[in-house]
Amino acid sequence: MTARSLRRRLGAAWRFLLRDKKAMVGSIILLVLIVISAFPSWFTPDDPTAEVYNPGVGLSWAHPLGTTSFGQDVFSQLMAGTRQSVMIALVVGLISTVLSVLVGITAAYSGGLVDDTLSLITDVILVIPTFPLIIVIAAYTKSASFWTIVFVLVVTGWSYGARQLRVQALSLRNRDYLLAARARGESSWYIIGVELIPPMTSLIVANFLGAALYAVLAAAGLQFVGLGNVNTESWGTMLYWAQNNEALSAGLPLWALAPGIMIAVLGSALALLNYAFDEVSNPALRPVTTRRRRKVAA
Repeated sequence: MTARSLRRRLGAAWRFLLRDKKAMVGSIILLVLIVISAFPSWFTPDDPTAEVYNPGVGLSWAHPLGTTSFGQDVFSQLMAGTRQSVMIALVVGLISTVLSVLVGITAAYSGGLVDDTLSLITDVILVIPTFPLIIVIAAYTKSASFWTIVFVLVVTGWSYGARQLRVQALSLRNRDYLLAARARGESSWYIIGVELIPPMTSLIVANFLGAALYAVLAAAGLQFVGLGNVNTESWGTMLYWAQNNEALSAGLPLWALAPGIMIAVLGSALALLNYAFDEVSNPALRPVTTRRRRKVAA
């Protein structure tokens, strides 16, 4: 595949995403959350750990989401917790996608014993119940740090993407342009990096978004049950402390609801983008979408 054809494919995908409302809404939400996570001090009016306010205060101009039972500002905690939650999603998504690409495409291109071995490892990870395994590993490490959570989620989150990419790479392995590259004497690294991976770009991006969505929910679940470092600032630890202090029965619903809503918002943004890239990577979905839009317009 030439650089010109690659630019044409990327341009077509970009134009499609600009026309897709799901992709636009998801991109805007994700961009806002990334800005907040990059510069949390801009959006944090108070020290999120300072226990200096009256406990259990409701909505007010000084405290838009009230205070906790410890006298901490809930809004400040929410903004400060955005960084770790978004970072876990992006880092786990990136590392899991890199592993998926390496394992899935290497297995499909190499074939033989290499394919059998990598496929066996992938299948073993796939059949193991994921969340119980996450709980066991996190409980063994005790008070898991940021990088421990990342490690646990990457170990349990790369296999599904690797399976998808292997299947796609198998369907492309004997295409004419790949056979022509082999006939020209191109190296395997060149064929994989320049000829095989570019047509799979939209599927790789969709796998990244799926892995990031999985990381958001799984990390929040770990922290909620107390298997993360409960003294860090994140949405999951906010849920942990709210649940431990019975925020709902104590008349402090926003302490528990606010981080849950933010997790849902981040998850929705990633899911919307994932749906859009599914349409890019699967042309069969586009006519269905087009027909539905025409029916609505009529």
